[in-house]
Amino acid sequence: MIKINLLTVERKVAKKKIAFGTGQKMVIGCSAILVLTGLFVGWRYWQLGQDSKKLDDDIAKAQQEAARLHSIIAQVQQFEQQKAQLQQRVLLIEQLRKEQTGPVHILDQVSRALPPMVWLLSLKQTPENPNEVLIVGRCTNLTGLSDFAQNLENSGYFKKSVEILNSKAEPTPQPPGQLIEFSIRAKFQRPGEAEKEKADAEKAVGTSPAAAAGAKRG
Repeated sequence: MIKINLLTVERKVAKKKIAFGTGQKMVIGCSAILVLTGLFVGWRYWQLGQDSKKLDDDIAKAQQEAARLHSIIAQVQQFEQQKAQLQQRVLLIEQLRKEQTGPVHILDQVSRALPPMVWLLSLKQTPENPNEVLIVGRCTNLTGLSDFAQNLENSGYFKKSVEILNSKAEPTPQPPGQLIEFSIRAKFQRPGEAEKEKADAEKAVGTSPAAAAGAKRG
């Protein structure tokens, strides 16, 4: 009678089934890992694309803002240039006004300072200084010349002291018997300039080291 051990066969079959199941799980696990890795890589690539797009948008906006600010800066610079040009024109106009009124005041003050028996032959502005004038005239005596120089100084329109350059007596056949030809140099100034210079000088003296030492002793 032949006996067949069926338990041994069943055990072998069971072992084969168990081995196949483990391999299948490994394949499924690896596949899942690969799928997850692919999904992560795809998501990361999409995220990087979004970040890159956002960065490009930010750069474009920054460039637009820079262009706008550059235009504003150019307008401000143009405005500053126009402002500087207008200021220069205003200063030039003021200077021209002063130069135009200067000779008028000079002639007016010189004519007012003339004492009796004093005549003018010429009045010229020096090329070096428009406010400096050379006066040439005649008088009958030196007292009139002295009074003329003193009157110029007292007018407040001429700096002290008025300089008498020369005086020359010329005999005449008629009375008073001689005429004195003279020349005077005077520096014209506007009213208030002398007081301002005096105040500045007093202020400078008051702030000098010697004055400060004297104040401390007091």
